[in-house]
Amino acid sequence: MSQDPNTPQETFPAVIRDNVEVMWEDLPGHFGGALSKFIVTPENTSTKHFDFRLSTYQPKGYVEEHTHEVEEQIYYILEGEGLMELDGDKKIVRPGLTIFIPPQVRHALYNTGTKDLTFLVVSSPPLKP
Repeated sequence: MSQDPNTPQETFPAVIRDNVEVMWEDLPGHFGGALSKFIVTPENTSTKHFDFRLSTYQPKGYVEEHTHEVEEQIYYILEGEGLMELDGDKKIVRPGLTIFIPPQVRHALYNTGTKDLTFLVVSSPPLKP
């Protein structure tokens, strides 16, 4: 049975969040002051397809090598410098670079600089923190 296109669809409100109001989280597998703020998630908005977070790693902070079974990710580097490892291939990352990580790709990120490494992350489907 198809839905009548004239029937009003359920709608959800748009959301504006101030990241100052979002708590930093210390996630499993993240070390040395590697923290994240989950700004847009299925738990705090109506999104079903992605999550969006702000992450910052203090100097020498890192996330250990890991994979995601079905999630793909995009990282966008805002500040600092680091080393991104993708299936054993190591690349220097800096502000302005975008990294796309398909599902099942082994990856790790290390802050190799002297100031915080700050970046945005989009995961689809949403990761469960």
